[in-house]
Amino acid sequence: MTTALISHPDCTTHVTPDGHPERVARIESVTAALADPEFDALQRHEAPMADESEVLRCHPPEYVERIRKAVPVAGSYQLDADTHLSPGSWRTVMRGVGGSCRAVDLVLEGAVTNAFVAMRPPGHHAETSTPMGFCLFGNAAIAAKRALDHHGLERVAVVDFDVHHGNGTQDLLWNEGRALFISSHQMPLFPGSGAPGERGAHNNILNLPLPPGSGGDAFREAWETSAFPRLREFAPQLIIVSAGFDAHRDDPLANLALVEEDFAWITGALCDIAAESCGGRLVSVLEGGYDLEALAASVRAHVLMLMDKS
Repeated sequence: MTTALISHPDCTTHVTPDGHPERVARIESVTAALADPEFDALQRHEAPMADESEVLRCHPPEYVERIRKAVPVAGSYQLDADTHLSPGSWRTVMRGVGGSCRAVDLVLEGAVTNAFVAMRPPGHHAETSTPMGFCLFGNAAIAAKRALDHHGLERVAVVDFDVHHGNGTQDLLWNEGRALFISSHQMPLFPGSGAPGERGAHNNILNLPLPPGSGGDAFREAWETSAFPRLREFAPQLIIVSAGFDAHRDDPLANLALVEEDFAWITGALCDIAAESCGGRLVSVLEGGYDLEALAASVRAHVLMLMDKS
């Protein structure tokens, strides 16, 4: 089997204001890194435009229409202090959803063992009816709901190692008893959620806050002692990863101190649990990461491990 890479040039049509950390250069750095010959074995796919019904698995119609109507004909439209729209944003975010759903289909249909969705903007801060933190639609949660509702799975786990708490994914899956959500993240930090007491309507949420300055040892201990046992107990039929790389020590938006080897380690460990539980079936969706060199290096380590485990 092999690893799929799913992306699309429309990633560059969502343009943020000058100086914004979630910029076109992020996906350009990722694309360049994954163009090296060591990635020739990847099965490459273009992300399709999602059908709106996929977005509606998690977000209500009035919210979807609000985002669509807010897309400007020219220039930029500001939804909040951090989240912007440009004329190409609708195509970009709908391909982000479409790419995430296509990855689920490829993995569950047995065409590949695992997949990495290299799309932007991220999605894990988008709540049911609220865009925030650069995010518009909850790609990882939507992918989980496609696996559950379209493919008929009974248990899907979403794990998130982005430095910021995945408040949007938590909100979208709070009442979904068929889904387990696990997030490690720096606390205190934006968006301010992610305390251990936030457990979901079905005890289906596990939050692992880490204090500023935490490095690989603390990160690994949290996952080994709390997250991995819970994940094995849940026995998911698919693992979806919100792969944010802004916990890297060089990232400008936070204060954790992970390095590429830490991202390779957690990728390998999650792949091993997927191999035990669900035939290796795993979908990874790009979230944060705002230092371009650190992002490229971390994605390389992540995808190489996915390939090694496929």
